[in-house]
Amino acid sequence: MSVTPARRPRRATPFALLALVLAMATALLGGRASAEGDAVTAGSLPCDLYAAGGTPCVAAHSTTRALYSAYNSRLYQVKRASDGATRDIGALGAGGYADAAAQDSFCAGTSCLITVVYDQSGRGNHLTQAPPGGFQGPAAGGYDNLAEASAAPVTVGGHKAYGVFIAPGTGYRNNNTNGIATGDQPEGMYAILDGSHYNGGCCFDYGNAETNSRDNGNGTMETIYFGNSKSWGYGTGNGPWVMADLENGLFSGANRGYNANDPSVSHRFLTAVVKGGPNHWAIRAGNAQSGGLSTYYDGPRPNASGYNPMKKEGAIILGIGGDNSNGSAGTFYEGVMTSGYPSDATENAVQANINAAGYAASPPAGAPAVGSRVSLRATTSCCTSDYLRHNTADTNAAIGAVSSSSPSADKAAATWIVRAGLGDASCVSFESADKPGQYLRHYDFRLRVDTIDSGALSRLDATFCPQPSHNGQGVSLRSANYPGDFVRHYEYGAYVASHGGSHAWDSATAWADDTSWVVTSPWA
Repeated sequence: MSVTPARRPRRATPFALLALVLAMATALLGGRASAEGDAVTAGSLPCDLYAAGGTPCVAAHSTTRALYSAYNSRLYQVKRASDGATRDIGALGAGGYADAAAQDSFCAGTSCLITVVYDQSGRGNHLTQAPPGGFQGPAAGGYDNLAEASAAPVTVGGHKAYGVFIAPGTGYRNNNTNGIATGDQPEGMYAILDGSHYNGGCCFDYGNAETNSRDNGNGTMETIYFGNSKSWGYGTGNGPWVMADLENGLFSGANRGYNANDPSVSHRFLTAVVKGGPNHWAIRAGNAQSGGLSTYYDGPRPNASGYNPMKKEGAIILGIGGDNSNGSAGTFYEGVMTSGYPSDATENAVQANINAAGYAASPPAGAPAVGSRVSLRATTSCCTSDYLRHNTADTNAAIGAVSSSSPSADKAAATWIVRAGLGDASCVSFESADKPGQYLRHYDFRLRVDTIDSGALSRLDATFCPQPSHNGQGVSLRSANYPGDFVRHYEYGAYVASHGGSHAWDSATAWADDTSWVVTSPWA
């Protein structure tokens, strides 16, 4: 088919260019704000920079910081498992970081889920629990799961914060938006992601999607995609790649399938950019901690039918595909969508501010290291000499007393080899030290040791994500595919349990203690 030349973005006015130059200078100086009184300069944050470039934000989402220098309101909402209460988590002053201490205090001794990621643009484009669509979610009514609120700890500018940890089955959406591009209208978007947390499931997306949660045909969505799926498109190496999900195709360039200019990326904190207008779109990306953005594609729409002109519908999704396909994994920290096609200069200024924001990893203290041999000691007052182990009479896991005088078989049964998570490499799996090839997994909520096949479900059942403990001792181990459930001992058996759920092992009594484990030297 013939392809018309790419349309150039509109020329900025002299006033807009002057404003952008001043804003870029501010961004490069790294103006920030905090409760401690760090300086913040008007116009220094991402949505200020987009506005200065003539392409204002129409959606701005972050659980880590304000995205406007004047923003001093709520960033996200959490819901507490113990009593169902909710709390909005705001910024520490205008243009500030998230008040993570408020979340820690509110969620102490229990678990919390992120129920809303608020839109800072003033347009009300908030993200909430994704409803069922072409695919059903695992939560009640076919909705997707919500993210566990403490699953992705980071620091930003030295301040503690939390990202949105998307496990398979988790997703957020808004099908009734205000000001988001539709049809062939131009738009831009960026997202800060964890470049080490991904999978090949469809589809870890952020951006513009269908308003009925279904596949409405080629060109009905335009989002950032991150992962290593090769089903529709891919770049060089083994992935993961930043691509664009345009519906019925993950595109890495002009062609379906392989495009050589889209490289595998490995930054711990990744800036991913997609933008599109009439017969013109681009992919850009870079290290969110330092350096600029690279352009992986900039040219006409894909040379496949249905993508020129585009038929964007204007919903917003996070962590899922346009039809609610929800097999993906990833972590989101911040992102925006704009009105109009941003210039490279504007995006470069935004990237300079992102570098200055100071994202850094913050793994839970005491988390087990991949490759190590460990034992896991209970912290409940009744059981501080008990360790997580497998039974000898059956395959079930339990807790039992182990000491230096214990038989060698008991010591071996309470020893685990820490592996990269079988279902999510950003988490861990526990291989039995004395039953090589068998792993701790949950089945009907009961923990046991078992041989794990290649199926996605069993691999996720054997994957646990360490996070700060519920009682301040050691770590808590969250189920990778049940985001509100944690490894717990109950009446000496071992389960994955929610706080106050419908099963006996979900009992609220001693839940925080029973779900906290000290990682110790191995008994064998």
